[in-house]
Amino acid sequence: MKFQEMPYKRIDIDSLKKDFEELEKRLDAATSGEEQFEIHKKYYELVGHATTQMTIAEIRHDVDMTDEFYSAEQDYYDEKRPVFQNMMVSYQSKLFNSKFRPYLEEKIGKVAFKNIELQMKSVDEKIVPLMQEENQLNTRYNKLLATAKIDWNGEVLNLSLMNPYLTNSDRNVRVEAWKKYSQFFADNQEELDDIYDKLVKNRTAQAQKLGYENYLTLGYYRMMRNCYGREDVKTFRDQVKRDFVPFAEMLHDRRRKRLGLSKLHFEDEGVYFVNGNPAPVGTPEEILEAGRKMYNELSPETAEFMNFMCDNNLFDVIGRKTKKTGGYMTFLQDYKAPFIFANFNGTSGDADVITHECGHAFQGFVAAKDPILEHADITMETAETHSMSMEFFTEPWMKLFFGDRYQDYIDMHLEASAAFIPYGTMVDEFQDIAYANPGLSPKDRNQAWRDLERQYKPHLDYSGNEYLDNGGFWQKQHHIYDCPLYYIDYCIAQADAFQYKVWMDKDYKAAWNSYLKLCELSAKDFFTGLVPQVGLNNPFEDGCLRDVVKNLEAKIR
Repeated sequence: MKFQEMPYKRIDIDSLKKDFEELEKRLDAATSGEEQFEIHKKYYELVGHATTQMTIAEIRHDVDMTDEFYSAEQDYYDEKRPVFQNMMVSYQSKLFNSKFRPYLEEKIGKVAFKNIELQMKSVDEKIVPLMQEENQLNTRYNKLLATAKIDWNGEVLNLSLMNPYLTNSDRNVRVEAWKKYSQFFADNQEELDDIYDKLVKNRTAQAQKLGYENYLTLGYYRMMRNCYGREDVKTFRDQVKRDFVPFAEMLHDRRRKRLGLSKLHFEDEGVYFVNGNPAPVGTPEEILEAGRKMYNELSPETAEFMNFMCDNNLFDVIGRKTKKTGGYMTFLQDYKAPFIFANFNGTSGDADVITHECGHAFQGFVAAKDPILEHADITMETAETHSMSMEFFTEPWMKLFFGDRYQDYIDMHLEASAAFIPYGTMVDEFQDIAYANPGLSPKDRNQAWRDLERQYKPHLDYSGNEYLDNGGFWQKQHHIYDCPLYYIDYCIAQADAFQYKVWMDKDYKAAWNSYLKLCELSAKDFFTGLVPQVGLNNPFEDGCLRDVVKNLEAKIR
């Protein structure tokens, strides 16, 4: 079914609650694991339909944040979603404590039961009001950014539509663009500080009500980190500082020389060639059609996926002034349909949507064939491995998107992906500091960010821009506000993706078969069990990043 034809009706939470209560009664009365599993299939239907309607409302709100009807629906779900989450956890706790658990574990897997345990530790009725407030604060942040109005040569643009000018080949243009772009954040700094300060205190209060010292424990549970913890992440960050930052800095200096600059200023951060970064050729419609051709040629599995996406209008990628910034893939369970939301703006990021977000969507499409829904509950480092690896697997088709500059794109993509790991790791350490020290003032947080930039990106020069030089850059990063602790996942996944890059350059078919196996395994095993099964090294093991760097250095020399 085409997305615009999908019916929407607000989920009546009170009615849904009665359905859940009835389901729990039936579960309690069941006399065998087989009977409980049949009841569990009804749970799949209830949750699938509810989440589908919520997701339709969210998408239609995001594509036009001034739409009054869907804004009201968003407000409704901001209030009701925590209630829904508690209902699911209440039901799942019955499964967790079932006397027929061995049979159920055999059916839905041990990973599912570990995830249920983490959910039971992260949700409780007593924190519902705080969770509702948290949702409202997230919506406030997103609306503030989505409704930005920047005067650009007589035209009013939002933050997404400013992106092409931030990386313009004319340095004067990008300097002026960055001035106006960062001025929006400087003008709204007080409100941005207020929102984040309230979010940190809110999340800390949630954690303490549940008996935790601070939000970090609760946050790890909510991120479903079911096979590694804070110490493992610290080990990874230490690897990045020791083994990857020097490599990334070498690439930055290589780029500086290519651009003919005596030093890299912050406005040069996203620029890779004197004649400008390669941009996709063609209209958004032509880019989507190029993606369709690419996936039809890549494999039978990707062909089936992309034809389904295009035939059912499961993309909304045109940038518009009242559209939410950023991009994501989400899933409509009733229709077994991924959906991709993005903001095309004429930069290489438009092609990245067709690779990165389609990596997520392809895995979701593959996983939807499995009747056990818990098998689709992948953790985020696994999800990002699917997307970031797809960016590399699709490189042989980049001529479709970039014409004669396809090799420039491939070179830029490698450098940008390497430069991302220090940045993404820095975002994680910043959040670790913020939640370990919830009493920090906004000024203290900015100072912490600036100190981290000097460790992870020592080449950065913000001279002339007071807002950024005082540590304000982090406020543009959505994840820090509305997806707490979700960023190190990208870095872990990038380490996996680089391993696939090296592998596919030696044996593309073998690498692709490994990737396809990873998609099909989904959440049938923990992340630390999945990577060795498909022939990858575990990024948490010391030496993994050193090996990645060694292989990448050999490729660029």
